[in-house]
Amino acid sequence: MNPRFDHEKLNVYQASIKFITWGTELLSKVDSKAAVKDHLDRASTSIPLNIAEGNGKFAVRDRCRFLDFARGSALECAACLDVLVAKRLTDATAIVPGKQQLLEIVSMLMGLISSVSSRTGEQPGTYPGEQE
Repeated sequence: MNPRFDHEKLNVYQASIKFITWGTELLSKVDSKAAVKDHLDRASTSIPLNIAEGNGKFAVRDRCRFLDFARGSALECAACLDVLVAKRLTDATAIVPGKQQLLEIVSMLMGLISSVSSRTGEQPGTYPGEQE
């Protein structure tokens, strides 16, 4: 069995890796050396990197901050896809699968941020030997 880090178990992390695979394939078909290609590559790479770093943080505020960075990078990717179409470097139908993946990633990140930020810590409990 291969060892797995905690972030690798997250569905949103796996989805972001799949988006990178999809995006790399799309970019390989774009002949131009447009700056948006490099930006899409960097922004898509940023998504799983920030998810991994955020998931490794113990402080809720830090964890949410990195997940929000990942969300921002996903939104940048969506804008990059629009720019590719606007510059006529690809057609609108070619970006639909990527936009769908990004919508799912952003949605999962929002849910994860909400879930993490709602945890304010362990509720005080009674332990053996303590008085209520």
